[in-house]
Amino acid sequence: MPALCRDCLTTFDDGKRCPACRSPRVLSHPELFDLSIAHMDCDAFYASVEKRDNPDLADKPVIIGGGRRGVVSTACYVARIRGVRSAMPMFKALALCPDAVVIKPRGAHYAAVSKQIRAMMDELTPSVEPLSLDEAFLDMTGTERLHGHPPAVMLAKLVKRMQDELGLTGSIGLSHNKFLAKVASDLDKPRGFSVIGQAETMAFLRDKPVRMIWGVGAAAQATLDKAGIRTFTDLLRWDRDALITRFGSMGERLYHLSRGEDFRRITAHAPVKSISNETTFFEDTADPDLLDGHLWRLSEKVADRAKATDKAGRVITLKLKQANFRLITKRTGLPDTTQSADRIYRTARALFDTVSGRGPFRLIGVGISEISAADGADMAGDLLDPQAAQRRAAEKATDAIRARFGDGAILKGRSIR
Repeated sequence: MPALCRDCLTTFDDGKRCPACRSPRVLSHPELFDLSIAHMDCDAFYASVEKRDNPDLADKPVIIGGGRRGVVSTACYVARIRGVRSAMPMFKALALCPDAVVIKPRGAHYAAVSKQIRAMMDELTPSVEPLSLDEAFLDMTGTERLHGHPPAVMLAKLVKRMQDELGLTGSIGLSHNKFLAKVASDLDKPRGFSVIGQAETMAFLRDKPVRMIWGVGAAAQATLDKAGIRTFTDLLRWDRDALITRFGSMGERLYHLSRGEDFRRITAHAPVKSISNETTFFEDTADPDLLDGHLWRLSEKVADRAKATDKAGRVITLKLKQANFRLITKRTGLPDTTQSADRIYRTARALFDTVSGRGPFRLIGVGISEISAADGADMAGDLLDPQAAQRRAAEKATDAIRARFGDGAILKGRSIR
């Protein structure tokens, strides 16, 4: 059976240890050198960057997030063992892990590190489809002739290079389509490399929960539960027409995914249509200070992503989900494009003020759309807000200081609510 040493990258026939370096980190699979669709996911990216930058944190539980009334952005694996999860209210996270070191997110810094990882991926294949700062799909089809090695070897080299040169780790999922590659990357984290071959696809999926499908959250699962669908085996009992009749377009997707079929291509150069960020609360809230704090943090995250990709948007969108799951979406256009956190926040806040009632809400989100290059963004004067230009200048100065000294160098009062 084809085998690969993940430490020295030697390829050989099946064995428990590498014949060259004697490492036990051996990956073997019948289709190891035949598969070419991959998903790379950095391990606890934000927390890992902080631990890399401050070795004193190496063995400590680290939580990236807002103030005590904020939420968890991500947590290192030490904190995850204690039960800390992304989007968890900070007070709950600290109750589970009172000795955690809490660090404010450094969005601009994470974006810069993400660019370094992206450059490494671009050297492997032109077909890289980023999903966020810390994960991406890679289509390695046809690259063996270019590199002289099959995709599996080059992917192992990628994560080894990330660790050697950047001090960060990632997990690889390798399969024959995007759905299964993403599933595989979650099977063995951190520092994992998992393979799902074509021959084993149906056997692998058979008794797995449908929650494994990307995008099937609590609400979708509740709908599927009512139809008696909890596993992929349950899905296979339904024919295509019945699923479409019951679940609409989602039924079509479920029919194919239950058979391990995913016909989506990896689109490296698909135009960015929107940049957004949202958070779901563990407990519904109508607290105005808490909601306002989230509006600011989400606006900062959207602005950071826009600045990292040199993009700007002309339309601002506010998304709210009420306790009864009713979705409220409000949007407004600007006279010019923006990538300013201050401007995104103020526009989203104005949209929020037009919402009848004040919750409670279970989700809040902010986004920009009608995306274009950042050239000329935030250039139009604002006759109704003469201080706008001054605030934008201050934000640019703040970005420069944070890029040099870290995001914690300057904090806005609303960001710690």
